[in-house]
Amino acid sequence: MNDTTHTMTQEFISFAINKKVLRFGEFKTKAGRLSPYFFNAGLFNDGESLMKLGEFYAHSILESGIQFNMLFGPAYKGITLVASIAIALAKNNHNIPFAYNRKEAKDHGEGGTIVGAPLKGNILIVDDVISAGTSVRESVELIKKEGATPCGVAIALDRQEKGNNDLSAVQEVQQHNQIPVISIAGLDDLILYLQGDQEMVEFKSSIEAYRALYGVN
Repeated sequence: MNDTTHTMTQEFISFAINKKVLRFGEFKTKAGRLSPYFFNAGLFNDGESLMKLGEFYAHSILESGIQFNMLFGPAYKGITLVASIAIALAKNNHNIPFAYNRKEAKDHGEGGTIVGAPLKGNILIVDDVISAGTSVRESVELIKKEGATPCGVAIALDRQEKGNNDLSAVQEVQQHNQIPVISIAGLDDLILYLQGDQEMVEFKSSIEAYRALYGVN
């Protein structure tokens, strides 16, 4: 990780904390675990925060070097994400088409389940986090059905914790679909941030203990 990426990662964590998207306490996960932190990207719910979020995504996507020519956002959270990222990329002279899906097919007008540009070429899937990998799996199937190629996934936060086995949910997605997953920040970045913030350092020990139980490299 270069210095610019490290700075952006730490700025993103600060941004998420300030917007109360990233909170600390005791939260029950889908897996039934008691997590000392919770990340809810749905709380990036105003114009300014969505604009900044898109810029953070765009930076991590461009830094990754993934070759893509289209973005796809699975409904529902992926819809606003993919639009904000496309705008941020356009500001960086990368005018990329995007699309998203409906949960239910439309039987009038243009019909179908896809809204936006036709799915073709190498497509980067955008989501907030990967828990069970369901939305990514469905997106991969949909993209392939249209004759296009899923080439990667971009998420906001990688929890870096075990899924159904010793692999993390992100690693399972990478292994199953044979595509890379990139994130703006991960659990290691969060711990590093807490270590350097005197007001937040009290949460560091509980997160490190959680990582010792459920974390992966």
